[in-house]
Amino acid sequence: MTSSLASPTSRYALALAESVATVLLLLFGIGALGIVGEGDEDWLYLGGPLVLLVVALATRFRPGGMVLALGAAALATVVAGVVAVVLVATDRATASIPDVVMLTAMFAVLFAAGAWLFSRVRASDA
Repeated sequence: MTSSLASPTSRYALALAESVATVLLLLFGIGALGIVGEGDEDWLYLGGPLVLLVVALATRFRPGGMVLALGAAALATVVAGVVAVVLVATDRATASIPDVVMLTAMFAVLFAAGAWLFSRVRASDA
């Protein structure tokens, strides 16, 4: 007898909830707190959710496609973080480099965790 958490539908719901929570946390972080400073530089981080949405729509939110979408969102977040560190290092933004690196890593790991959860949905379908 399998538990309801082991069903593909439950795994998909958990992965989707984690992914939505990550995007909402990122949007809240950008809007209320700021990552790179008080300027427009925080909008760099919207690349991750945008890539996630485009790839998810293109793959019709299937588990395999969501793995790709969340992996791409993690990569886009890292790229945004690298650009943000360059902006801070060249005094074009007011933030702490360790803070930017930490927040970038946190969001990239959260997107990667969502990808891993979706990969578990795929594994349970096999």
